[in-house]
Amino acid sequence: MTRKRPTIHDVAAASGVSRGTVSRVLNGKANVSLSAEAAVRRAVAETGYVVNRAARSLKTSRTGSIVMVLSEPQERLFEDPNFSVLMRVATNQLADRDMSLVLMIAGDDGGRDRVARYLRGGHADGALLISTHAGDPLLDEIERAGVPAVALGAVLGRESVIPYAAADERGGARAMAEYLVEQGRRKIGMITGPLDTPGGSLRLEGFTSVLGRKAGKQMVVHSDYTQAGGEAAMHRLLQNVPDLDAVFVASDLMAAGALQALHAAGRRVPEDVAVGGFDDSAIASATRPALTTVRQPLAKVAEETVRLLLELLEDEEVESVILPTKLIVRDSA
Repeated sequence: MTRKRPTIHDVAAASGVSRGTVSRVLNGKANVSLSAEAAVRRAVAETGYVVNRAARSLKTSRTGSIVMVLSEPQERLFEDPNFSVLMRVATNQLADRDMSLVLMIAGDDGGRDRVARYLRGGHADGALLISTHAGDPLLDEIERAGVPAVALGAVLGRESVIPYAAADERGGARAMAEYLVEQGRRKIGMITGPLDTPGGSLRLEGFTSVLGRKAGKQMVVHSDYTQAGGEAAMHRLLQNVPDLDAVFVASDLMAAGALQALHAAGRRVPEDVAVGGFDDSAIASATRPALTTVRQPLAKVAEETVRLLLELLEDEEVESVILPTKLIVRDSA
């Protein structure tokens, strides 16, 4: 029987350090302690590990580009100001490493096919996943292509597989719901985002953790993170609950639509209906009245997402990051 060739995992196990630390030692990087380096060198000798020079040559033949995959229709890119923040931060951060950002839209089957072909063709070193929906078939294509991927926001169902950076979705929604209750509001509804996204699912969880049974089926309407969707959802919510006196809307963009619907229905904000949003995007201070909202540190989340991907490309072990949110009180509530 042919003896199995030792791998970098065997060296890591024998030395008692992480695979990323082994990789740094073998690549001659400086940020390794002397004791860890000595342990790795001993483990290499003990296991008989030999660096695969051909594989290393292929690995270091980088394209110098990262693909940002937006899993939404193209019009969302221009409507939602959050995406411009993500692109700006990622572009600047990668430029510091002399790397380029390529944006690809994967909002339908055709877009997903194009992204899959692009990645299979070896045109990108890694992928930044934005607004990824649970069960997206593109995730399997990315895995088959062997391309390192990191998500901005957890990918539901793959939280332990795909590293991510995110804001505290549950905590932010919980803070908004608690604030509305503290203001004496008794009939509090919610307009959610798509439930196959973390912003849809986790913000709803945070809301219901405060409202409990008061967050009944008629009090919650699902929408799509667009202004038109928020407006339509608000009309439905008013039909369901005519005496509604507060609403938490899971994005500022949808909240802007909800404000339009309330104005059309003759409801004063905040006197008749208090309105809370989520994001603290540029929209929040531009609405009339200005929007009480949950600030997520979007630029920092984007920075952390890029950092995780760059570390993944260097064979580092990475851990997902969740950053705190903050309630911002303005005139709408």
